[in-house]
Amino acid sequence: MHTFADVLERARRTFPAEVAVVDGGVRLTHHELWQRCRQLAGALTAMGLGRGDRVAIVAANSHRYLETYLAVPAAGLVLVPLNARHTDAELEYALRDAGARVLITDRDPGCLAGLVDHVVLATEYDDVIASAPAADLGVEVTEGDLAGLFYTGGTTGASKGVMLTHRNLVANAFHMLVGARLTCDDGWLVMAPMFHAAGTIAALATVWVGGRHVMLPSFDPAAALDLIESELVTATLGVPTMLAAIADEQAARPRDVSSVRYLSHGGSPIATETLRRVQAVFPHAEMMHVYGATETAPIATLLPHEERHLDDALSRSCGQPAVGVDVRVVDSAGKALDVGEVGEVAIRGPNVMVGYWNKPEQTAEALQDGWYRSGDLGYLDERSFLFLVDRAKDMIVSGGENVYCTEVEDALYAHPAVLEAAVFGVPDARWGEAVHAVVVPRHPVLAEELAVFCRQRIADYKVPKAIDVRSEPLPKSGAGKILKRDLREPYWAGHDTRIGG
Repeated sequence: MHTFADVLERARRTFPAEVAVVDGGVRLTHHELWQRCRQLAGALTAMGLGRGDRVAIVAANSHRYLETYLAVPAAGLVLVPLNARHTDAELEYALRDAGARVLITDRDPGCLAGLVDHVVLATEYDDVIASAPAADLGVEVTEGDLAGLFYTGGTTGASKGVMLTHRNLVANAFHMLVGARLTCDDGWLVMAPMFHAAGTIAALATVWVGGRHVMLPSFDPAAALDLIESELVTATLGVPTMLAAIADEQAARPRDVSSVRYLSHGGSPIATETLRRVQAVFPHAEMMHVYGATETAPIATLLPHEERHLDDALSRSCGQPAVGVDVRVVDSAGKALDVGEVGEVAIRGPNVMVGYWNKPEQTAEALQDGWYRSGDLGYLDERSFLFLVDRAKDMIVSGGENVYCTEVEDALYAHPAVLEAAVFGVPDARWGEAVHAVVVPRHPVLAEELAVFCRQRIADYKVPKAIDVRSEPLPKSGAGKILKRDLREPYWAGHDTRIGG
């Protein structure tokens, strides 16, 4: 197994003059990327950092972010990417919890500056590394060393630092190479934020084979399509809300997207109707569903050529285990369930985290007998295709019946007027929980019409008892996921019978 330094070194030796990064007017070759990483490592060493010290970054996507992502672990340090949309209080918690000594940021650090030994502003970054002696990368760094602390969203309590090693992240790079068949001819559009696993899912893999990163500082569907056309982007990954926005923009104002051969999505469930719209405007692209979690670095399963299955049962699958990864479905005691039985998805492999930083109890709960307990509910078919039905904490129990939010959302998204939809349970005196939906339409539509539409597709007990039609976009995380907890919170205020997710 290799380390980050080995990946950088291979790209430097094999593809020294090929472009590694396109970031606005900046274009860096693989040799230049390697050299800048060495200089960043030298600058951090000059600040007094040693093996295992933590370096945090709060910034938009850029070539500087990619350099930090690669150089910090390659130098034997630990990267701490933090959500740029978090409040100062949330960032302060993570910086203190990680014990970060350096903060690299493109914003005013404010009160955060006092929590670290050094702050490197984006405006100073180039001068800082230019004045530093280049350091050797990979010295005494092993695959078992910690590469990064990746803080989860903290939806059910304090945010947790997921500990991923070089082995974990290089294994993920191998899984991406196999799944996407990346080569030196590929240009990967980085449109998901790099503080999220979706934003760096192909970072190591793309460098490893000498490909290009094309940077989108923050997501905008028009800007993404412009870059695809101008830079001949061949591959990318986005969360479902991103793909839906790109599909709508491309349908309204088409660009030449014929260069795209691989279009993947992950991070949250996607409606089949959204996939149909994406496939219609990217007719030459292979679509792939990528399922996993930050704790699995993140790839666990892959469904290649998803566009071929939009009319069959596999349209709702997230694929088979990646090469080298084991996936099974278990009951509450951890016993493997039979084909077709719904239970919790458990994952094992070289990509699975070593634990949560400073949280032994949560680590013991999540890692059992070598398996990561995902908290997702699903089942496997006879060929090990995984079908997710919901998050365990999102499943609605109404009148003793289990209702899976994703199934109801899929029914809503099938209506041509529905742009965004979220389904969750709300308190109900008679049924315990009632199915509730919040919808943002493309054009005016009545809640009653949507309810009738759903009733033609799903059982009556699954049809939302109420549908709230709104004009404003649904709240989203920094990674673009719809924040159901924010939507659900007003309905559960004063109730202590449910844990928000």
